[in-house]
Amino acid sequence: MLSLFHPAVAEWFRASFDRPTPPQVHGWPAIARGASALILAPTGSGKTLAAFLWCINRLMFEPAPPPPARCRVLYISPLKALAVDIERNLRAPRAGIASRAAAREDAHHIPAIAIWTGDTPAVERARFLREPADILITTPESLYLLLTSNARAALRSIDTVIIDEIHALVPTKRGAHLALSLERLEDLVRLKPDATPSPAASGSRPHGPSGIQRIGLSATQRPLDEVARFLGGLRHTRRSRAKGRPTDARATLHDEFSAPRLRSGQAGRPLNAECRPVTIVDAISRGARQLLVYIPEDEPARSAVARALAARLALLARPEDGRGGLLVSEITGTPAGEHPFATYLVEAGFTPSAMGFQMRRRTS
Repeated sequence: MLSLFHPAVAEWFRASFDRPTPPQVHGWPAIARGASALILAPTGSGKTLAAFLWCINRLMFEPAPPPPARCRVLYISPLKALAVDIERNLRAPRAGIASRAAAREDAHHIPAIAIWTGDTPAVERARFLREPADILITTPESLYLLLTSNARAALRSIDTVIIDEIHALVPTKRGAHLALSLERLEDLVRLKPDATPSPAASGSRPHGPSGIQRIGLSATQRPLDEVARFLGGLRHTRRSRAKGRPTDARATLHDEFSAPRLRSGQAGRPLNAECRPVTIVDAISRGARQLLVYIPEDEPARSAVARALAARLALLARPEDGRGGLLVSEITGTPAGEHPFATYLVEAGFTPSAMGFQMRRRTS
């Protein structure tokens, strides 16, 4: 897992921690490939490092852009106190990794961090305007003010947004306000006046075809797919089934949750045809899982969807040791292909308009 990172980063991590935690194990690959990610994990399980370590790796060891385009990572906290804590918590990895890089005589750039909230002194705001930091820490309200001030020019180079305690924002007016600010930020980045090539084409920054990479963090966010829709923004255009496998650490990976395509009331065309799949890393859930999928009422379609989902869930139920799961028949729910060493049971059932599947560990 640490092979994803620069050797200096890997050395620092091994010296500081016994092993990566489940949110880090499942979150880092998605973040490293530029995917938007929603990480659900308990307090103290390393969520912040899961989100930030790849960003620090990239900022520290990739060639630094010119100062006007220096700010590339935006961290948004619902609380000003949390913003200050995050800045303090990032000091150790920055200093430790820089020390390892210096010992290896590897060229590196120590990322600068700035805080912009209602409590930030005018002198520090002026410093950020003159010399944008690599990482900017702010709040939803301050982001709105940034986007309507002279500081907006410093945000044109943002390629990653980290939203902490996202559950506190999603169901509120602050969340709706933040969603609007994030779309304004997307437009600001996409419509920047320079003629530099797309980051997605260059491969040097984590923009995907859908724009800015978004990372959401929380210990209590539910329901996950609704929070993922909020995180993904307008660029969601499809929904695919969950995939991944339970591990001994009980961390589950779900890929590509997305919202229905939004359409213009006048033209009937998609407002935005791009897609931002969101990877959901769930390191909290225990016990049985249930997936409810709405399907057509006609019998052929029901059978086809049931067979496809049964096959997918059989893969989902297969643990890392390679032992098989249990495949159920499409309508009756009776076993159809039980493996003698199956560890998980996949069960199916129908209602008039929906089909439910449940996965649970075998007890006999």
